[in-house]
Amino acid sequence: MGGMRRELPGWAGLPMMGWLTVVLWLDRSGGGGSLGQQRVLGVLTWSVLLAVLWRVSPVVRAQTVVVVAVATLVEYVFSPTLGVYTYRFGNVPAFVPPGHGLVYLSAFAIGHAALVQRHRRTAVAAVLAVGGAWAVHGVVLADRADVLGAFWFGCLVVFLRFGPSLGVYVGAFVAVGYLELVGTHLGTWAWAVTDPTGTVSIGNPPSGAAGGYGWFDLAGLVLAPLLLRGCAHLTRRRRRPLVATPPVADVR
Repeated sequence: MGGMRRELPGWAGLPMMGWLTVVLWLDRSGGGGSLGQQRVLGVLTWSVLLAVLWRVSPVVRAQTVVVVAVATLVEYVFSPTLGVYTYRFGNVPAFVPPGHGLVYLSAFAIGHAALVQRHRRTAVAAVLAVGGAWAVHGVVLADRADVLGAFWFGCLVVFLRFGPSLGVYVGAFVAVGYLELVGTHLGTWAWAVTDPTGTVSIGNPPSGAAGGYGWFDLAGLVLAPLLLRGCAHLTRRRRRPLVATPPVADVR
């Protein structure tokens, strides 16, 4: 994972997050955007993601592909199916799947920035302090209790302590926390008051949403090597020369 710093500079996370901010603003509640506009934003966001993926190594590219696939599955299960959170048109906007890829790459870039790497303990301490205060506020002081956010923050703490991608978790806290605040403030999406069972209260947004990206990263680490091996196998099969069958001698 250390190679990511050489592939994308730390500042690269900022324009990716900037693009997503523009997309969320254009798709904001009351902004007049249509489903057609969402689809155009989706095409443009896919183009941005592909341009960035062209820059990174096959390993990071494969990890990002896995994250996009897993996150998209989660989106369709938890948004239009279970209603844990809802987008403006009750769908999964076309820009959301590639947006997850850009969020993941932003987390990588920020987390592997030279400044963060030089001060890793300070960065982790800052995430724990800010995230912990946010989670406590959500449970104890907020008008709308946020038990789910506290649970996810607990996941983030576990990943920061035992996970294999410390930089990703630090970067995800910045990228995911920022975009959740922007998206819910603009009304691009809204979280339900409780989970489908009615027992777990949810903030809008939940405080520890970045903890979910720890699971996405874990899926990428586990499944990306399988994806690369599968692609390499298919490539070898395509390049394998055809062996002509020698003619059978005519014995008379």
